[in-house]
Amino acid sequence: MGKKKKVKKTLVEQILDKHQVNYEQTEFPTKQEGDVQQLDVNHGDIDEHLIYKTLVLTGPTTGPVVGVVPVDWHLDEKKLAKESGNKKVSMVPLTDLLKTTGYEHGANTPIGIYEKFKYPIYIDQEATTVPEIYVSSGKIGRSIKINAADMASVVNGKFVDLKR
Repeated sequence: MGKKKKVKKTLVEQILDKHQVNYEQTEFPTKQEGDVQQLDVNHGDIDEHLIYKTLVLTGPTTGPVVGVVPVDWHLDEKKLAKESGNKKVSMVPLTDLLKTTGYEHGANTPIGIYEKFKYPIYIDQEATTVPEIYVSSGKIGRSIKINAADMASVVNGKFVDLKR
């Protein structure tokens, strides 16, 4: 019998193991777009609404804040500003993303960002209506399927309405 190829765990998966949180490793196809590697639009048979993106914004009161919303929705910056105690928030420029989060564009993950920086994490409340969601595991093309409440407990996340 052949050995099953084992996928090396990302730092995010190691963090979840440490917290004894269940998750499932997932890979999505990626493509090169200019000088940025990003997820392909084809997510196979997975409902796109269950795949969540991690957006990093900054506000004058709090500094960086993280919003986690389904990839098929837009984040309402005014709602995030209000929830986070800021007058307004704006996206962290792409050029500052790596130094702000430790992750490149397309690999941002609420779990890794919280572990390293303890930035406030806001997750759209829609995540509480499904058994599991997909979020990046800190590497482009790699994600985890996880219960949103379990993830929120690891990142001290708050469920709020973030959709526009």
